[in-house]
Order: sequence, then structure tokens, then C-alpha cells
Amino acid sequence: MSSKDWLEKDFYAVLGVAKSASADEIKKAYRKLARELHPDHNPGDKKSEARFKDVSEAYGVLSDERKRKEYDEMRALFGAGAFRRSARAGAGGPGGAGVPFDLSDLFGADAGASTGAGGDRRFGGAGFSDLFSSIFSGGGAGRRGAGRGRDVEAELTLSFAEAVQGATMPLTLRTPGVCETCQGSGAAKGSQPRTCAACHGTGLVTSNQGAFSFSEPCRECQGVGSIVEDKCPECRGTGGVTKTRTLNVRIPQGVSDGQRIRLSGRGEPGERGGPPGDLYVLIRVKRDDIFERKGDDLALTVPVTFAEAVFGTDLRVPTLDGTVTVRVPPGTPSGRTLRVRGKGVVTRSGRAGDLLVTVDVQVPKDLSEQARKALQEFADATPPAPRERLDAAIRRATGESGRSRP
Repeated sequence: MSSKDWLEKDFYAVLGVAKSASADEIKKAYRKLARELHPDHNPGDKKSEARFKDVSEAYGVLSDERKRKEYDEMRALFGAGAFRRSARAGAGGPGGAGVPFDLSDLFGADAGASTGAGGDRRFGGAGFSDLFSSIFSGGGAGRRGAGRGRDVEAELTLSFAEAVQGATMPLTLRTPGVCETCQGSGAAKGSQPRTCAACHGTGLVTSNQGAFSFSEPCRECQGVGSIVEDKCPECRGTGGVTKTRTLNVRIPQGVSDGQRIRLSGRGEPGERGGPPGDLYVLIRVKRDDIFERKGDDLALTVPVTFAEAVFGTDLRVPTLDGTVTVRVPPGTPSGRTLRVRGKGVVTRSGRAGDLLVTVDVQVPKDLSEQARKALQEFADATPPAPRERLDAAIRRATGESGRSRP
């Protein structure tokens, strides 16, 4: 992690202490968290391992009186996120984008010089990142440490049933990996990278500017500390190749379209022995011919005849795990929804939604002579349509008088 990113972190929050905490309080909080999160007590738990590293990183700064003082001053001076904004500024001074003051007031006249739009502001040849490298590394140069691998994003399309019920799905990825021919060294078989003469293998070069000592990545070796002269033919000296790999991704029941699943440690490999990144799987769910999902409920529409709606009927409808019989009461209007408890989507907590059955009364278009005659007899035997209130409104609007239509 770069030193700029350190200032984006609230180390006090990581340890769970107040900013005014004493050294003993910080040590006590660290020891408690370290015992809880230590990898020996949480074998295979990547989340605890990552938290353990964060806690150790925070303690490494806050337990050192000088580093803690400089950390507090820099966060108070710039505020979290200020460095990312200032890195995009093209000019110094009070009007510079992202920097609300004249940097020359703090670091000398050369502080406002820039390498151009998008570049770091320079301090006599050293940038902001180098300033903070010297602060947090104790001013000494050192080879760039292990770096966490990049996170990877992939998309997985599921059927409706797979998303609702859960499944194990294969996912093929093409991601960078370590070259097996050279084991990541970048050197051809029988050769080894040589130590960089410019930085003596540290990966950094240091220069002194007055009271400050600045370090920056070595340009000869790009900060690696070694140079590959006889390059591996497989990876061409990079130490990495693009690999195709297939993972079996376990999809928990009840996932929805657009949801992301995080697989810890399944991203790109880390640099120089660092931890791998994470894999984020974006879920896409196909539409179903029968069911529609409404949260944890499943909905479907069932057509019924006019007679079934009038007299009532028992409907056999599908569910995710079979069928169920739904009773349609006599006189059920079109559009009424009947609820079947516990036949919806089962979530990871074990709670099940409901099945919502909406009745759709079908109006016949083509009638046989017998059906037409029977329907006419039905119409003659029933009262007129209950539209008296509507008829009264029409008469008031038109000024008509007389009794209602039959």
C-alpha cells in the first residue's frame, strides 16, 4: 500500500480507540485485536487475516510517537482524500484545484512546481508520495514490499430456478497469473535477475533536499530492485502470463438480478508474495415463463373461466418444489390475488416468502348457440348491472330526467 493511501485510513478507527488515546490504551487495544484476529486462531479465515494486517499496520504508526505525530498533522492539514484531489491539479497556489493554500508557504518556493496536468507536485525533484514514504518508512530506502493483487469482476447468468434455489456454477476467467516457466522471476531458465546497480537492490533512490530526505522508485529497475537481462521466452521477462481458469462458484439460494457475490482471494495474484485480490461475480437472472419475483415472494397469473369465477373452483398451480392446490372462492373477481404462505423464495436466513396467485377471468369470444342461449337466460335471470350511481351522474351532467335504464 502506498503512503498516500495510508492517510486515507483512520488508524484510530481500525484499533477502536479515540484520537486522544494514550500509548497504553493503543497498546491494549492492539493486543486484544491481535489475539482475536491472529491467523493461528483463525486458520483459513481470509477476512480475519486482512483485518489482522490492518490492525498491525495501524499499530505500527500509532505506537511510534514520531510517526503518530506526523500522521495526525498530515491528516489535519490535508484531510482524508486531499492527495487524490491534489494529484490532479495542474498549478500551485491558492487557486490550484484540490489544494486550498500555497504549498510554497510550507515547503519552499519549489513546492508549487508541477510536472504538468495530472502529475504529482514536486519538492525539488521528489513528489508527495516520496514525502510520505520518508515519513512512514523512517526516512530509509527499501525495496517495494509485497503488493495485494487486483480485484477481478466477472458476470454470471443464471436461470430463474438456479437463482432462487441456489446452484454451483462453473465460471471461466482469463486473468494474469504467475509464469510457471520462470516461477515469476522473468528470467530465462539457467539465469537469474541481477541486482540493480543504481539502487543496490533496494528499488528506491534517495536524495536530500535541505532538512528533508526524499525517496522515489528507481528508474533503472522500475522500483523492483533487480534487472532481467536474459528474459524468459514464455512471459518475455514480465514474470506473468494470462491464464484461463475455471472456478466452481457456489450460488446461495435467493440471489437476485444485479447482486454481487464476493469470493475472497480469487482475484489476481499479489506482487512479490503479496495476497491475491478478490473476485466479484455480478449475477444476472433470466426471466421465467411462469414466475415473477417480487422481493422474497413469487407471483404468477392463473386464467379461470367465467363459470369458475362465479361458482368457485380448486386450482392446481406450480411451485418451486412441486404443486399446490389453491381454492378460488365463489364470486372471485378478475385481478384478485390469493396468497399461499411459505411457497416463495427461501432466503439465506431460512425465511420463505409467499406464492401470490392472481386470478385472470377469461371472457369468451366465440360462443356456441347452446352457450349463447344459456348465457342469455342467465342475463335475463339476473338484476341489471349495478351502475345506478353512474347513471345518476350522467343525468346530472346532461340534465336528463327519467328513471334509470333497465
